[in-house]
Amino acid sequence: MAHQIKSRAVIIVNYEFHGSQLRPRPGARREADRLFRALANCNYAVQLHFDLTAEEIKNVYEEERHADHGDYFVSILSSHGEEGIIYDCNGEMVELASIFQALSSDSCPNLAGKPKIFFVQACRGHNIDHGVQLQTDSGDPQMDCFSHYLSIPEDTAVMFASSPGYAAFINRWESMFLKALLDLLEGEERHLELSRLMTRISRQVAFHAEARGQHRGGKEMPCFVSKMLQEAYPFSSQRRAVR
Repeated sequence: MAHQIKSRAVIIVNYEFHGSQLRPRPGARREADRLFRALANCNYAVQLHFDLTAEEIKNVYEEERHADHGDYFVSILSSHGEEGIIYDCNGEMVELASIFQALSSDSCPNLAGKPKIFFVQACRGHNIDHGVQLQTDSGDPQMDCFSHYLSIPEDTAVMFASSPGYAAFINRWESMFLKALLDLLEGEERHLELSRLMTRISRQVAFHAEARGQHRGGKEMPCFVSKMLQEAYPFSSQRRAVR
């Protein structure tokens, strides 16, 4: 019987930032090993990278363009960020659109027609979400939050830790968003179809997570954008064939 090619996963975690005013993120480093184990247990060939420059991040995805891929590709990006960008380990901006496009069907024939799934743990602004009951009409983010959505290729889904313009929380041990993802990947809910799994993550963070310390009471509302053309079961041990 022919050897089946494994699906691949790339985790990039920036937690130390040199030559910039960005604060270290020790919680991101601590949860990285758990992310690696969770994806490996879902039968992915996992690469874990720490503190990459913008050029190194580009090279990671360039290498993926030429790799042999199984049925799915998953990537987790954890760093400081703003709307549409994350920061590299030197505090330089990396456009998320450039990452998504690097693995589009046109740029990466090896992944053509295969689901590509990104989870982005990074702030999308500086506003603090105090929850629906305290929400007002003031302080709406003043940016175009749709332009980079349009750059997401087909067969791609992206889940963000927070809504446009808002902060994403992380403490010294873990982040709200990736903790929720991990809890599902390590349980039976990993067998869910992707859109249902992402909805469960959103619910878990929105209703059962809350910031402490300086921003005590702060909330977070993850959101996702999907351009999938088929149902996807990327984390199930009995993955349904991609068609």
